[in-house]
Amino acid sequence: MSLNTDKIDDAALALLYLTLHDGYRAWKGFDWGVLGRLHDKGMIHDPVGKVKSVVFTPEGLERAKELFETMFEK
Repeated sequence: MSLNTDKIDDAALALLYLTLHDGYRAWKGFDWGVLGRLHDKGMIHDPVGKVKSVVFTPEGLERAKELFETMFEK
């Protein structure tokens, strides 16, 4: 089965926004491939390391908020 990784990345970005804390950090609990693609797209800073959270870029934070509201608001 062929997967649309852009849709997967959008869903993961929206769910990262759900765990937003400290204004720009989110708990990283997603597949490394997804986090790597989000980093490559400029949505988060490098996810590799022992820290249990990722840092959104300004563009990533804005996009995550938009996706979260679109996907999950009533």
